Amino acid sequence: MKKPTTPAAVPMSRLGFAVLVLGQPGLKSNDTRRWQKNPHLRTSIGYLDAIFGYLEKQNITMYRMSSDVAPYVTHPDMPQFHHQVKEATTELRALGRRALGMKLRLSFHPSQYTILNSPDPELNRKSVLDIESQATILDTMEAGPEGVVIVHVGGVYGDKASAMDRWVHSYQNLPEASRRRLVLENDDISYSAADVLRLHERTGVPLVFDSHHFACNNPEGLDLVDTARRFLESWPSGVRPKTHVSSPRTQMRELKRKNKQTKKLETVAVPPLWTGHADYCDPFAFIDLMRRMPEAVEFDIMVEAKVKDLAVRRLRNDLLRYAPDIAAGRFGLEVSGPVPPEEEIILSEPPAVKETADLP
Repeated sequence: MKKPTTPAAVPMSRLGFAVLVLGQPGLKSNDTRRWQKNPHLRTSIGYLDAIFGYLEKQNITMYRMSSDVAPYVTHPDMPQFHHQVKEATTELRALGRRALGMKLRLSFHPSQYTILNSPDPELNRKSVLDIESQATILDTMEAGPEGVVIVHVGGVYGDKASAMDRWVHSYQNLPEASRRRLVLENDDISYSAADVLRLHERTGVPLVFDSHHFACNNPEGLDLVDTARRFLESWPSGVRPKTHVSSPRTQMRELKRKNKQTKKLETVAVPPLWTGHADYCDPFAFIDLMRRMPEAVEFDIMVEAKVKDLAVRRLRNDLLRYAPDIAAGRFGLEVSGPVPPEEEIILSEPPAVKETADLP
């Protein structure tokens, strides 16, 4: 296997988003056809190439690819899909060269079913295969060491200490190519920043600081700035860290619930869950966070917002309007003349959050 190519240095922090593009109709993130239609990574690569064109036009230099770009690639009962990465080597190389030319930082974030600390050996085996597949895609694209696969620790299973021990064992037994790409993120419910810092001390795994998760899950009362610094310093020398930023959803949620008396579905409004992501990123909270983060350390920021690329585009304009010093000093954003007016983008299918549950 060829060693990943290190891209040219990028002087300013990147802002990026995950998977779906909402700012240009018709862009697909991956081949979603069912197995009977013979979906393939090659089709997803064509979709990604079109997305890269959009990213280039919008000057967005960080993007998280769908974890499903290679359909059924690790499905245990569908061996006909297991060799897609090798079959698409030429196309992946070409896509990687384009990303390198754009200085585009790429990553993966496997689904919540990719769990390295599960007590179920089969689920653990499948999780290792998922990570290995995504790491191999990045290697085949010759992505630099900033191209990472981000995971959470997983479940607690009634015994956090044993669950953390299992994570360490699984991490240490990953193939070297997978371990080289893997990074660990603090989550909003089970594993706090303090927990993943302990795992870093035991394994050396680089850490992704999620400020929203930190706000939701910090029972140890760690200081934000000091914790962020420790996360950023967990990365190898010469590899730029990445962080995750989002704002909590504040609006009421509409749920479809079955009324136990009438047996009919009805719509009810309930308060928000603070762990949920908002459509956009609160610019004032973001600016405050940037002013508190270590100035001497360069890092990239994945904006985790419901409207994806639109949130990044809006945040850049908000920075120019409300914090031009941060816009220029941290992100290299400058405009001559007035800040551009707010964009009005009509979505053919506005994003919606639908939830169902039984009435108590």
